[in-house]
Amino acid sequence: MSDIFRIEKPSFDATSGAARFPFSLGTLRFTEILKFPDGGDADAAASPAFAKLLELTAVVLGVSYFKLKAPRRIAAGFPLTATERDFALDVYSNGLGEFYARNNLNHFGTIEVEAPLDRSRARPAPILRDRALLPIGGGKDSLVSVELLEAAGLDYSPFAVNPKGPILSSVGKIDRTPLYVTRTLDPQMIRLSSEPGYLNGHVPSTAINSMIAALSALLFSYSRIVFSNERSASEGNAVHDGREVNHQYSKSLDFEVRIADVLKQATGSALSYFSLLRPYSEARIAKLFARETRFDHVFSSCNRNFRLSGHDGPLWCGECPKCHFTFLILAPVMDKARLIGIFGKNLLDIAANERAFRELTGLAGQKPWECVGEIEEAAACLYLLTSRPEWDSAAVVAGLRDDLVAQYGRPRLAAALNELMIDSTDHHIPPAIAERIAPHAL
Repeated sequence: MSDIFRIEKPSFDATSGAARFPFSLGTLRFTEILKFPDGGDADAAASPAFAKLLELTAVVLGVSYFKLKAPRRIAAGFPLTATERDFALDVYSNGLGEFYARNNLNHFGTIEVEAPLDRSRARPAPILRDRALLPIGGGKDSLVSVELLEAAGLDYSPFAVNPKGPILSSVGKIDRTPLYVTRTLDPQMIRLSSEPGYLNGHVPSTAINSMIAALSALLFSYSRIVFSNERSASEGNAVHDGREVNHQYSKSLDFEVRIADVLKQATGSALSYFSLLRPYSEARIAKLFARETRFDHVFSSCNRNFRLSGHDGPLWCGECPKCHFTFLILAPVMDKARLIGIFGKNLLDIAANERAFRELTGLAGQKPWECVGEIEEAAACLYLLTSRPEWDSAAVVAGLRDDLVAQYGRPRLAAALNELMIDSTDHHIPPAIAERIAPHAL
């Protein structure tokens, strides 16, 4: 792994709306392409702020190519400020933490990011309209953000990169014109990632989509990017190489603060970035989602059936950790028949699922490498179902009841349930927006 990974200077053609991102890894050469919709502002595309965002996007997109060999030296073909260099180091360290852990690589503290020092202080940016880009992932979280923004009368547009499956069907239920970007990965990278001698694994997809959204915000005049990451996204999965590793790192509060600062500096404070759902637990979000039925048969959080290759099956596979966790947190707040109608089966009444729910609730193994909520949150929700007549006899609920009480104790589980409905103050939602949202999140 002695090769140097090089992030070359990207380019953008305002006429075609195509951005090209070249990379090299030893003798290998790659180019990734982003295609933006027609109608982008040519003046915005020519601004120093857009040029800087293009370079920062190159840094983040590079993780997909870097991981083929995962060298310890990364060189950028353009200047970076000290803050931006630290951001790059964070993306290639914590952002790839799961990749390092699952490939048994000890890279923390050894990666170097080399780039000329950018000493510039001001980058003129266009004046952006007072509205938000709202990334839609097809799951319940971003759809709760839709409900809150609409109820509060805040202007926004749905946003997605390479939309498919539940993203398209969910946006179809939203009466707003979406903004979609096409991302084309270099086919050689995709081929090599499955060949002997090369590595593969998880990349920080939220970081990638965040930078693509930032470019879109400048091109199409949006002053803020609003994600839908909840507070549980900050909880890690395991410890590797002396550091906590988090599958959802680029959804965490730590990363949100870091990228928000980088985007603010890059655009002269023209562009802001925050998560609207950061104060809430997954259980609290589930309760908010259950108030609305229009997305019941179009949303999905199942990653197994929705991959880069497209829609490979029904909305819910019923077998993965995302399906299990989503079913679990909706069960306490949604009518049983409605929930089973959404998933097609009762996932809590399948005895073969017991091991999976033991992992989700901390009774066995480790927290799954998936975007699921906190261990104690899952335990508390399952404990709540043991007191519900419609759920208490289900195979998984009955099978875990005694072990949950033995491991956590009833007082701790009861306290956890109460805490799940208390909103955290540890967030970065602008006060004016938080004030307008608050009455609609009760």
